[in-house]
Amino acid sequence: MAAFEGARKSDVIGYAAKSPAGSDPQALKAAYLQLLHLVERLHRQLLDVIKDELERLGQTDINSVQALLLYNIGDAELTPGELRSRGHYLGSNVSYNLKQLIDKGYIRDQRSNVDRRSKRVSLTPSGLEIRDKLAALFNRQLGSVEQVGGVDFALIEATNKTLQRLERFWADQVRFRL
Repeated sequence: MAAFEGARKSDVIGYAAKSPAGSDPQALKAAYLQLLHLVERLHRQLLDVIKDELERLGQTDINSVQALLLYNIGDAELTPGELRSRGHYLGSNVSYNLKQLIDKGYIRDQRSNVDRRSKRVSLTPSGLEIRDKLAALFNRQLGSVEQVGGVDFALIEATNKTLQRLERFWADQVRFRL
């Protein structure tokens, strides 16, 4: 940040320093707090949807967090650190769930030939089955999200753009200690 001394923080990270003209600060606050609440609640609801699907399929030996972790690994071979950075999982959460999934035969782990301290994980055939079950769930939902949920492509694109901006904003809050 030394290179940016004298500059406003909003200039450094590319954000507008103030709200658009005429906006109501109280309305903005209420909407922002509602957004925070919705983001948290939506993640929990996604986990509930996954849990319900696993139970419906008789897959009760793993939880929804573990199933989503398998889905996010997919066909890749990753280190636990890459999982943390890509999936934004907490370190202890990844370690615990990886150990559980390795013990249950859903993930294989291999030590690196170059650095014996490093491990790489990938899905076993059983792990790939769970990944495929979640992919089928998401594809099934995709078939009705517009008609039943009233969520069309344009709305999804706008929401994704907003959430990506918010993700960058929060990352910058941590990175630049704003």
